[in-house]
Amino acid sequence: MRGADGTALKEKTSIMIDVKQFAFNHYIENSYLLTDTATGDCALVDPGMTSDAEEKRLNQYLLSHALKLKLVLLTHAHVDHIAGLRRVCERYNLPVALHRDGWPLLRQAPTYGIMMGFGQVDDMSSLNTRWVEDDEVLPLGESRIEARWVPGHCPGSLCFVLHDERLVVSGDALFRMSIGRTDLPDGDYDLLTEKIRSRLMCLEDDYQVLPGHGELTTIGDERRSNPFF
Repeated sequence: MRGADGTALKEKTSIMIDVKQFAFNHYIENSYLLTDTATGDCALVDPGMTSDAEEKRLNQYLLSHALKLKLVLLTHAHVDHIAGLRRVCERYNLPVALHRDGWPLLRQAPTYGIMMGFGQVDDMSSLNTRWVEDDEVLPLGESRIEARWVPGHCPGSLCFVLHDERLVVSGDALFRMSIGRTDLPDGDYDLLTEKIRSRLMCLEDDYQVLPGHGELTTIGDERRSNPFF
């Protein structure tokens, strides 16, 4: 696995999924490219690109590694996680896969884009969509990605669990020594903490957490030291 600067992240044994982390936009949002190493099929989680340069970085990486983008996944539809969504879906002729509760927020992207300093953000309302259900398992080449519904930061939030690789893409639900903010519209602190406990803290200690912002962590570290738990 490689971080945004190209340095190696913590390696797993028997790697089936390779992870490339990108940091995009002024919120330093983490987008992840998950690649099934057996087939070269990949999934992009949370395309937050806001500039031609950021979009070029992603596209050149796909091209230079001969990867086949098969899935575009959203942990949630806050604008810093979806700013580049329309361009990716149209370029690669793919639907966006998200929880149906995130659809109203996705439609409001242009409004929230202005409020959060992004300027003009694409209208997402006409995008092809694929609804992802809680506990649904998404195939990616020879690998599998499990979706877990972890709302509370905002409606429709999903975390993606890769059991073979002991990885969790947590979006803005769980961070290193913190959790997602719940003071935004439709945030719910009690719901978020309950869902993190029941849906993420049930995983074993060595599962590595890839959050939507900030540093990587592990379930074990958060179980022991996160002040919210």
